[in-house]
Amino acid sequence: MIFRYTIFYVDDVPSTLDFFMKAFGLELGLLHESKDYGELVTGETKLAFSSTTLMQQLGKYPLKPNSDTPTFEIAFEADDVKAALNKALQAGAKLVQDVKEEPWGQTTSYVSDPNGYLIEICSVVRMSDDKEGG
Repeated sequence: MIFRYTIFYVDDVPSTLDFFMKAFGLELGLLHESKDYGELVTGETKLAFSSTTLMQQLGKYPLKPNSDTPTFEIAFEADDVKAALNKALQAGAKLVQDVKEEPWGQTTSYVSDPNGYLIEICSVVRMSDDKEGG
C-alpha cells in the first residue's frame, strides 16, 4: 500500500494552491479544469485540495478548519525556520506561534493558512549527541 495524498477541503482551490506555492515554494502538479481539485508536488505524497462544493455534491459535508482547535497539522521542514516563517506570513499566513527553540532539539513555528489549517514550520530534530532524529 502507498500513502498517495492528503486532501484539504477548501472553498477556493486555485487561491489555496497559489498561497501554498508562494508561502512554501511548492510546485503546481495539477489543477483540474473544473477548478474543484488540485495537487502540489511534494515528493512521493501529494498535497491535494478539493472544493467544499465538490465534496457536498458527493454527499460529504466537511467542517471548516480552525487553527485554534485543530484536529491535525501538516509540517514543512526548513533549514531557516525564521526565513520560512516570514515568507509564509508575507504570502498571507496568520501567525499562530513565533519561532521557538523546543527542549527536544527542534526549532518550531506555527501559522494558519487562509482556510484555517494549522501548519508547522520546523527544523530537523537534533538529538543531544547532534545526530538527526525524527
